[in-house]
Amino acid sequence: MVTGASGYVGVNLVRRLLGDGWRVRTIDVRPVVGVDPADVDHTLTDVRDGSAVAACMVGADLVFHLAAKITLASHDPEAWDINTVGPATVARAALGAGVPRLVHCSSVHAFDLVRSRPRLDEHSPRSTEPDRPVYDRSKAAGEAAVRRVVDEGLDATIVNPTGIIGPADFGPSRINAIIDQAARGHLPVAVEGGFDWVDVRDVVDGLVAAADRGRRGESYLLPGHQATTVHLCRLAAGLNGHLGPVVALPAGLARWLAPAGERIGRLLHSETFTPASIGTLLDDPMVDGTKAATELGHQPRPIEDSVRDTVRWFEGVARP
Repeated sequence: MVTGASGYVGVNLVRRLLGDGWRVRTIDVRPVVGVDPADVDHTLTDVRDGSAVAACMVGADLVFHLAAKITLASHDPEAWDINTVGPATVARAALGAGVPRLVHCSSVHAFDLVRSRPRLDEHSPRSTEPDRPVYDRSKAAGEAAVRRVVDEGLDATIVNPTGIIGPADFGPSRINAIIDQAARGHLPVAVEGGFDWVDVRDVVDGLVAAADRGRRGESYLLPGHQATTVHLCRLAAGLNGHLGPVVALPAGLARWLAPAGERIGRLLHSETFTPASIGTLLDDPMVDGTKAATELGHQPRPIEDSVRDTVRWFEGVARP
């Protein structure tokens, strides 16, 4: 069973599981996308609905919990609720149904990226301080909820991907949308600063490996490669003969402008330029993937391959 199956990682994971011969049951508040609906047993429901989730859990051999709300807003009660109540509800239903294994997909943002500098590993502090963005704190709280059910007997493991890029993104995600804009020559300006970027296909490999051999109660960081957003965008632009962003907005200036950008973004229903989005690019710790490499065989592909495949995938998608 896969929750959040219509999301970016969910679509890629469901495709992988179907290809591996699994019978797949999916849960989301949206219709299934990216696969033939006839190939999955899809239920339209919210992961916070305990009775509905429990009914879907019956007979499951393996559960992947991916359902979450990503937010870059400073205040988002819905994201907090989905990201904290959802994991607790799914974990408790899995324990009640006797599911042999649950894999909870969290995020690198569950860790305190500021207090984890210069190097972040699985022992680094979680995002529990009130000065951290609401999304980061919600992901840390969601992990804690799963761990409480593990203490009651649930066999679960947690994976923490970094920033995810790559193909088969029907959303699209904010960073993939920026890569697509750059590839089409529509992005003259980008903000300085960078992050660790991992391919969605490598994340899926990590989720499957965690199901096979992740240790009960353990978490695994799934990093890729560090790169600035300017570098990502210039790689994408160069694939189509464009120069890419010609202006790199200094991160310090971007941070100063971000509060105004968030206020304007509320009117435009956009979270592209907020204190949280700019802060992420400034935090940028080195992410240690040794544990996942050793125990799960995590080997991220070159970032150039991820950018190329992302650009080519968007080129094959019909645009409005």
